[in-house]
Amino acid sequence: MTSPLLPPVAAEVAAEAVEALTARLRKKLDAAVEGCGERAEAGADGGVTVRFGEDAVVTLRPGPPGVVADAAQAACTCLLSPRCLHRAAVLTAAPVADPLPWPGAGDEEEEPDPAAATGPHAPSGAGPEDASPADPAGEPGRDGGTAGQRTPATAGGTGAAGPGGPAGAGASGGGAAGPAGAGRTGTAGGAVAPTAAQVRAGAALWAVGAEALAAGVAAGGAVVQAELLRAAHTARVAGLPAAEAGALRVVRGLRAARERAAGQRLADLAAAFETLLRTAALLAAGTGGPGVTGSNRRGYASGGSLRVHGVCREPVLTATGYGGVVTHLLGADGVPYTLSDVRPGGLARAKGAGSASVALGGGVLDHAGLARGGLRIAGATVSADGRLGSGRGVRATPVPGVSWEGEPLAALFSRPAAGAVAALLARDAEPGLLGCAVQVAGAAGDHLLVRELSPDGTVRADAPLLRLRPAHPHPELAHTANLRRLAAWPGLALRVVGRPDPDRAATLLPLAVGPVPGAAYTLRLPSEWRDRADLGYDRLQGGHVTGAPAPVVGSAEPGPDVLADSPLWRVGRLLEAGVAGGRRAVAESARSPEPAAAYAPLRRAGFTGAADLAADLVAEAQRRPRDAFGRLTDPSADGYARAWLAAATHLTAARRSLVAGSWV
Repeated sequence: MTSPLLPPVAAEVAAEAVEALTARLRKKLDAAVEGCGERAEAGADGGVTVRFGEDAVVTLRPGPPGVVADAAQAACTCLLSPRCLHRAAVLTAAPVADPLPWPGAGDEEEEPDPAAATGPHAPSGAGPEDASPADPAGEPGRDGGTAGQRTPATAGGTGAAGPGGPAGAGASGGGAAGPAGAGRTGTAGGAVAPTAAQVRAGAALWAVGAEALAAGVAAGGAVVQAELLRAAHTARVAGLPAAEAGALRVVRGLRAARERAAGQRLADLAAAFETLLRTAALLAAGTGGPGVTGSNRRGYASGGSLRVHGVCREPVLTATGYGGVVTHLLGADGVPYTLSDVRPGGLARAKGAGSASVALGGGVLDHAGLARGGLRIAGATVSADGRLGSGRGVRATPVPGVSWEGEPLAALFSRPAAGAVAALLARDAEPGLLGCAVQVAGAAGDHLLVRELSPDGTVRADAPLLRLRPAHPHPELAHTANLRRLAAWPGLALRVVGRPDPDRAATLLPLAVGPVPGAAYTLRLPSEWRDRADLGYDRLQGGHVTGAPAPVVGSAEPGPDVLADSPLWRVGRLLEAGVAGGRRAVAESARSPEPAAAYAPLRRAGFTGAADLAADLVAEAQRRPRDAFGRLTDPSADGYARAWLAAATHLTAARRSLVAGSWV
């Protein structure tokens, strides 16, 4: 178990310590790691000591950033040091450090933005301090094309290949950075071919990732993790921060799973493996692009003069102690922008940043005012994903805000939710915002049940029952309390702006609500709120409703969940079994009395591609050819990893297709 006393250790330092061990000591490493956290003690000089007996004491002396970034900062008093088991065990037991950005990478005006990797909203089932679905581990300051995000293949894709021919596209992100990629930039529409060093690093990362996948959590001990750390460092040197971040997430996931950490889900580790293998396969095949290489810091380009209008704001809270706010904006041409203020501070800063001053070109607005107002920005700098920069040449002047009824904000509500969700989920990135008018139907736990209204204010005859789930479940934030308050007003008509949940059927993560124009029973908000309430900050009260209660149209009982009721869970369980038990666990699944019958429900439901890919995965897991002496003739895990990645990519695309269909 990792001790909070142990300082973070750089990936290359831990990897070198394990590589220096003999084969005999490597076999003992996992047992030595288990007790390190319990024996950690704070030293008088600011270091941390771990005692292994009378003659063996390991001392870690982290540098100024609080990270053990050099091999000389870890010492042991035994005779075998520095190639001793004690030192390697302590370095392996310590948490993996987030690497610092390369000097000069990205825009020198901007600080590393933790929301670039974590995002502002929390995952399902997240605890109070959990990060967003972009990255459950809450790794700050990394932009690997939205690190940690599950980037599914486009609809209809059936698989992905390994280094010989990967399929599927990477997410869009910033330009490549680092020694091998410095000075190169990429755009969402253009791809930059990776260098020879990056191709070699991608191939090495694929090989190591495939072996780790074949080993699984059960056999993914310290030696396997050290190989991943070495590959992550190689990717960093080659200027591949997206691949490096993916490898570090897998290592953290393996450690959490082996320690049975609270909140750890096999599905999250499976998603991390999927992202890592896809990125490595694309690189090894020579396929470039900003979403594949990533960037250590977000690149900002000149956006000229902009006039932006506030839509809403939402709190940010990550697992690594960052907190803040993200304000969503729309340009006069309908292009979305965001302005974030995320720094260390945790919950207190997430709650207070909503009313903090906007750090943009000397503007006098705070985030609460900007979410309901607007800015005219001269010399604007904009990243590829629409984040506004706060460089020295930026000048901002407040302008009057626009209501949700006026353009360009009215465009959010101009199309039915089903069409908007289908367009958002088709993108190979985190879904953006959509707006819709709904009627409150009831509640299901902490979820609010609603039905979409037609433009004339009546409930659509074919409207499915939608779920509004708290965008962040932390009890100190206002999301959950506001949804409970709205559930007490059945029949209420309201407008909602939120983000569709790509992992749940007909589910929206609401960020703000407002009244429906012309509705008799709707919200009546204070004038200073400008007819909108930010659910993460503003708190709804009983006096915020006007009109007599209206009858609820349709049943308030949730109908069948097309995603949960589909047999795709069989493929997901097979993939997670492979993550937990490795290749052997997948092969064992074929030893049931009727192995072919396991995929019959998939074929009956029309998921023939998923059934075929699952069967191919099991067949590949069983394929272990041997010679006349019983020796493996093909010990490589390459074919197994390709089969696993193909099934995982298809499953992600199929699930997204079902989610999009659940809104119709």
